[in-house]
Amino acid sequence: MAVTSAPAALDVRDTAQQLGGDPGLGELCVLMKLGEIVLKGSNRNLFQRRLHNNIRSAARDLRSITLTQRGAGVIIVRMPGGSDLEVAELAERMRNVMGVVWVHLVRRVAKDLDSVTDIAVRSMAERAGTFAVKARRRDKRFPMTSSQIAVHIGSAVQHAHGLPVELKRPANTLHVEVDKDEVFVFTDGIPGQGGLPVGMSGRGLVLMSGGIDSPVAAHRMMRRGLKVDFLHFSGMPFTGPESIYKAYSLVRQLDRYQSGSRLFVVPFGKAQQQLKTSGIERLQIVAQRRLMLKTAEALADDLGAETLITGDALGQVSSQTMTNLTALDDAVDLPILRPLIGMDKTEIMDQARAIGTLSISELPDEDCCTLLTPRQVETAAKIADLRQIEKRLDAEELAEHLVTTAQLHRPSFLGDAAPARV
Repeated sequence: MAVTSAPAALDVRDTAQQLGGDPGLGELCVLMKLGEIVLKGSNRNLFQRRLHNNIRSAARDLRSITLTQRGAGVIIVRMPGGSDLEVAELAERMRNVMGVVWVHLVRRVAKDLDSVTDIAVRSMAERAGTFAVKARRRDKRFPMTSSQIAVHIGSAVQHAHGLPVELKRPANTLHVEVDKDEVFVFTDGIPGQGGLPVGMSGRGLVLMSGGIDSPVAAHRMMRRGLKVDFLHFSGMPFTGPESIYKAYSLVRQLDRYQSGSRLFVVPFGKAQQQLKTSGIERLQIVAQRRLMLKTAEALADDLGAETLITGDALGQVSSQTMTNLTALDDAVDLPILRPLIGMDKTEIMDQARAIGTLSISELPDEDCCTLLTPRQVETAAKIADLRQIEKRLDAEELAEHLVTTAQLHRPSFLGDAAPARV
């Protein structure tokens, strides 16, 4: 499923205001609908437990919440004592939790038809255009069918506000869902991230360049349930710290989708200089990328990561030919995931914009990829030649040394962590 650009936080707060701040309207809470998790059969409870933990982690700095699973596909999150704006902030957090397809701000109402009708009518007071009522009766003991509920409430709304009914493509949709102990009334929803809960598919290490591609690759693998750490190669000591600041900002933005992100920064300038002075010329770019992968594999072994992730897209630049990508795979034993491999630049930029990383990636900086770059790049590197170069440089030992120079940072989206030495 393609990543959709969700509405801004202000839209969520507007929805809270439209639903009203009157306590008599019932408690405002967050209703989330799940997608792929519902299909997991006997393993579904494992996915649900992981998702519940991720929800609590995303809201850890907010007022205390209570979480209830309703059937296979619905989660209700309440914030007892919370204001409408606090609950709206909770909804904003929930839209970024992987595994959630839709997020709704809802009014929790007693199972009394008059109370439900009153709140439904009042929640449509500021609306214009056509409308439809969609009712769902999860509790079959309720004395009215879904169709009867929709007709009853629709008639009341039409009588109160004079809005025309349009069942196929209404401008406004009023939802009424009858549950075991209460009824939920809501209008708009915001799309979630979908996918699987982060952590269900293991752990990976992302090679984070600071460009547009690698953050999108990281996000796509989070959506498939990977918990990821990040590795950035800076050009230091031959460049300034700008690329590190940029990588830190990118990881901080991505942390909203998983929390607990770790960024490892390796000064790569001297290693690049060694490659440059060894006379490898056109093979330099591929050789240095193999060295990065070897370093990443050594770090992944320390972290317990099971795969490496890159932002490669086939044919996007001269070093990303099929032959060169095969040569890169040969450098390490760990699998290399390339979630962008068949995407073009426009698609990647659209997704970067949707997840909030594009504007950061476009900031100017000088990273290791632009340092000591040869005038021509080999597009069909031979693995035997690259292995011979690495034998002369003792690349395995160099990679192990580079890992020892890694600086660890924890770029939390919530701003509650500080840099530390690994």
